[in-house]
Amino acid sequence: MSDYKKTLQLPETKFPMKANLTQREPEMLRKWEKDDAYGAMVRASGQQGTYVLHDGPPYANGNIHMGHALNKILKDIIVKSRNLQGFKAEYVPGWDCHGLPIELKVEHELGEKKRTMPAHAVRKRCRQYAEKYLDIQRKEFKRLGVFGAWDKPYVTMHPSYEAATARELGNFAAKGGLVRSKKPIYWCCSCQTALAEAEVEYHDHTSPSVHVRFPLRDPRVAEVLPGVDPAHAYIVIWTTTPWTLPDNMAVAVHPDFDYVVVRHGGDFHIVAEGLLEACLKAFKWDEHEVVARIGGRALEGLKATHPFYDRPSPIVLADYVTLESGTGCVHTAPGHGREDYETGLRYGLDIYSPLTDEGRYLDCVEFFAGMTIFEANPKVIEKLREVGNLLAEGRITHSYPHCWRCKKPVIFRATTQWFIAMERNDLRQKALDAIRDDVRWIPSWGQERIHNMIEFRPDWCISRQRMWGVPIVALLCEDCGEAWNDADWMRDIAERFAKHATGCDYWYETDLSDIVPAGLRCPKCGGDHWKKETDILDVWFDSGTSFAAVVEQREECGFPADLYLEGSDQHRGWFHSSLLASIGTRGVPPYRSVLTHGYVVDGDGRKMSKSVGNVVAPQEIIDKHGAEVLRLWVASVDYREDIRISEEILNRLVDAYRRIRNTCRYLLGNISDLTPETMVPFEAMDPLDRFALDLASRAHERIQDAYTEYEFHKVFHTLHNLCVTDLSAFYLDILKDRLYSSAADSHARRSAQTALYRILMLMVRDMAPVLSFTAEEVFGYVPAALRPDVISVFALPATDAPAFTLDTTARAAWEKLLAVRSETTKAIEPLRKSGEVGHSLDTHVTLFADPSLKATLEGLGSDLRAMFIVSRLEVMDLADAPADAWTSEELPELKVTVRKAEGEKCERCWIISADLGTDAAHPTLCPRCTAVLTGTGA
Repeated sequence: MSDYKKTLQLPETKFPMKANLTQREPEMLRKWEKDDAYGAMVRASGQQGTYVLHDGPPYANGNIHMGHALNKILKDIIVKSRNLQGFKAEYVPGWDCHGLPIELKVEHELGEKKRTMPAHAVRKRCRQYAEKYLDIQRKEFKRLGVFGAWDKPYVTMHPSYEAATARELGNFAAKGGLVRSKKPIYWCCSCQTALAEAEVEYHDHTSPSVHVRFPLRDPRVAEVLPGVDPAHAYIVIWTTTPWTLPDNMAVAVHPDFDYVVVRHGGDFHIVAEGLLEACLKAFKWDEHEVVARIGGRALEGLKATHPFYDRPSPIVLADYVTLESGTGCVHTAPGHGREDYETGLRYGLDIYSPLTDEGRYLDCVEFFAGMTIFEANPKVIEKLREVGNLLAEGRITHSYPHCWRCKKPVIFRATTQWFIAMERNDLRQKALDAIRDDVRWIPSWGQERIHNMIEFRPDWCISRQRMWGVPIVALLCEDCGEAWNDADWMRDIAERFAKHATGCDYWYETDLSDIVPAGLRCPKCGGDHWKKETDILDVWFDSGTSFAAVVEQREECGFPADLYLEGSDQHRGWFHSSLLASIGTRGVPPYRSVLTHGYVVDGDGRKMSKSVGNVVAPQEIIDKHGAEVLRLWVASVDYREDIRISEEILNRLVDAYRRIRNTCRYLLGNISDLTPETMVPFEAMDPLDRFALDLASRAHERIQDAYTEYEFHKVFHTLHNLCVTDLSAFYLDILKDRLYSSAADSHARRSAQTALYRILMLMVRDMAPVLSFTAEEVFGYVPAALRPDVISVFALPATDAPAFTLDTTARAAWEKLLAVRSETTKAIEPLRKSGEVGHSLDTHVTLFADPSLKATLEGLGSDLRAMFIVSRLEVMDLADAPADAWTSEELPELKVTVRKAEGEKCERCWIISADLGTDAAHPTLCPRCTAVLTGTGA
């Protein structure tokens, strides 16, 4: 028996079947570094214009987590896909380096020593800490295969960046949008600093709950409420913050609510009629009498007395009073609440908040001096009980604001701070208009989310009582406390930051005489004793001004950016601060589109937590599976919702990756001897090859559309389906016979090879943004004669995929054939199950088709026997079908008969033929294989 296997044109490639990603990826990273693949990609693009994705800076503190990996890979997919589409899309990575977490770490390292160190020395330690983690994170991001200007990132602690931030503050001052005032803001007693809205998160918290009566000794009570004795009259409030009662200045009622006077024993108590039953239950009063009803407006101006201090607490009106809980009468402390503050301004109340930065009462606070607010809670309740003004007490678990850094409960505290005023220059309305009219929000619900946040937010508190950040460039009068911050002077100081080796350390290192303008006198008191403002800027102002420091200044960028992309928490963070900073100084948003992704959760949908033990680090996945599988995970999920990850999910993706890789390997193996000269023009290809190219081209178009619309899960599913269904299960399965058995240089084989090459080149372009390591590896194994003369797959020019598509009529005919092929497989199955046949090549199939279907099948111009992978196939008229023919339920115009093929199996191609041995030298070969070996046929 001859060894005919050696005469077959079997696949040949050195592209390894086993990916071995954990070893090969670092090698590829070194190759990309050596070849400057990122630079080559950028230089090869630009025919379609530019595209700017502006990086939201991660915080330089700790190793990267799965959220970081998701974020950076999404950005990398976008940047690479836009470049391969012909847009010059350069990626400037950034880092947020200022702020409390770094300062606290340094504070912990320094201990008591920090108290004796000058500010610039502490700042130097903070800078070193940030630099350390910046380098760590940069290596980790590069390990993910993310391309970018890693050697020239933007860094918020760089002098040019700090100068830009300070300059933007001056721009706000020039427009009158920067104000300094005393009002309640979120305050973290643990971190001892003011907090912005974006730095507060809500968690359940258990608080004391008290009903407190305020004596109502005002003689006017007898006039307003006839029959009620002022000596025994009270108005009742409910609060979950007893510690704020020492700072009470009033009691608020709703002007349109009805209130009742309830007599219990010899005392009269005022509560809202709508909450009477709840109050009686809380007070445990079985016997009572309603003696009067009155509208809230009529109570205005009556003077109650503080429950344990000898000072008045007048009754005031407020629309925010509700009937949801409590008594309908609201304890009002203007120093500890936003609405209380506004009421206080309206009624001229004292904005009283006698606390230290760590939340301790000042010595002037009788009974509670020196106590922290939480120490004071039980003491206040004890005092209320002592003076007889506690009606009820309990505990309540409710959603309460916490510091997002230290996770401790925060308070509202009135202090003098710097603010960006939301109503100045119509900032709020301009921002809302831009959200609605000028920005595309992806997904669309992002628009309503940020709109609601901006619509109802207070003035933006931008001052922080720390060291590590950009200082608020202002001078304070030591005689009267007035601030001076001329806009031109502020911008001049900003320029000095830019020229100083360590940026705004200039503010801390330079003598006051060099900073205060000559002859400057306080506009309020005329004094000339000045000191530097020691507050720094909110880090959200830092990062929010990145459009001015980076997008406008870096040559790789352009204002406004095409896209900002971050997690959904950034609607109240970076998206938010960037919008206000840009609208406030430029009048336009800094971005055209904003894309939001969800959080990474475990396989059961739970938030990752060290305490739960379900945290997965990117490096763990890279060490086990390679970064490529992590990239495939990012592309496979709908990132707009919370994204699950687990070993089971990753194992499924490993299998999907293997299928894609094996498809690439098969394509490579079958084009090893193809050259540009032996390629077949599209019009001259076998019809099946043209249809396969049409399938791949349409998949390519869908994939490119998905990249454009940021629908990366469609990229994955389309690519995977192309490999598994359209290619492996259909085209490649059919093609094996023609590729292996035809003569090496035959038209039939060259046509198939040409199609495979074209498909492969479409696939590497489609894969590259996601499966970057694999696409580059595949590209490196394309035969040298066929490989475009570029140093990297990412430097490939955009391709004209529509040139390989069929018209609608031709495509419909092939889709009809696919349907017939599927039905024929069903017809063969009973014989396979019975054991009468094994492989479909054991069969002789006859298709009985109506005139239209018959004309369609015969008009395809391709070998139908090969399409169905049978040894013999005939097409006959439907009218001639025997009674026992298999009848299709899906295609009534089709019937099928299947029987065992007659003849013997060809030793070379395995097709059963009745005509073996037409050449005595090859008695076991069919006529086709004989012709190939004797050189007389294809």
